[in-house]
Amino acid sequence: MNSYEQKQEDRRARLEAAADRADERSNAAYKRADMSEDATGIPFGQPILRGHHSEGRHRAAIKRADNAMRKSVEEDKRAKELRAKAASVGTGGISSDDPDAIPKLTEKLTNLQSQQTNMKAVNRVVRKWNKKGVTPETEGETFDSYAAELAGVADFYTPAMARELLKPQWGHAGPIGFAPYQLTNLNAKIKATKKRIEQLEKASAATTKRHEFQGVCNVVENVEENRVQFIFDAKPSAEVRRIMKSHGFRWAPSQGAWQRQLTGNARYSARLALKELGVEL
Repeated sequence: MNSYEQKQEDRRARLEAAADRADERSNAAYKRADMSEDATGIPFGQPILRGHHSEGRHRAAIKRADNAMRKSVEEDKRAKELRAKAASVGTGGISSDDPDAIPKLTEKLTNLQSQQTNMKAVNRVVRKWNKKGVTPETEGETFDSYAAELAGVADFYTPAMARELLKPQWGHAGPIGFAPYQLTNLNAKIKATKKRIEQLEKASAATTKRHEFQGVCNVVENVEENRVQFIFDAKPSAEVRRIMKSHGFRWAPSQGAWQRQLTGNARYSARLALKELGVEL
């Protein structure tokens, strides 16, 4: 497990722990919502007795129970949201923050290219046998020979899959095998993955740059952290913090900086933020 993966695991653990605490608060609030006679001293189901000495106590008990139940529901909802976030950690694809991003993307590219080669080979086999008269209804040795050749492309192509591939995509008029749009989409993924690898390779060759704007801040293109960072000499004013947040920068105590991931968009946002801070570029 590399440093990025460890951070992901730590984040997942923090979210799970926060969800557990929210569950505990929900359960505690639920208990406070108890309207039993043992909890309130008022017989369960008894209506409010107007003018009776118990009226104020009864109304207060109902209000406390209502507030507690509302709190219980809110904390339960919060716990579910936190668990959903924990479950989604690490499922967003390969992050540029991952030090192993390039080899992982390279492996992904290899798999996509293999899938593309596989799909094209399948289409050649399906169309070849379809021209020989093989249809989804064909039985016997002819179909068995077709299915065997298809299994030669990849052993997970079962006879049932071989029969399905002979069926037109859209009723009687569509293409057989893998449709053109499927290959087009796959080719787009291959191109996008190649582009990301090129961008990361270029970024890995870059060096950290520091730009000083006297009396305002320092802006660092931190290659090691993969972040654009704004560093101020002291805690910035509320207006400066608003500007930072409006351009996607968030405070990172561990770095002592306002930062966001180092991308072309981040550089552009940094320039806009600097202009709002009164820096002439």
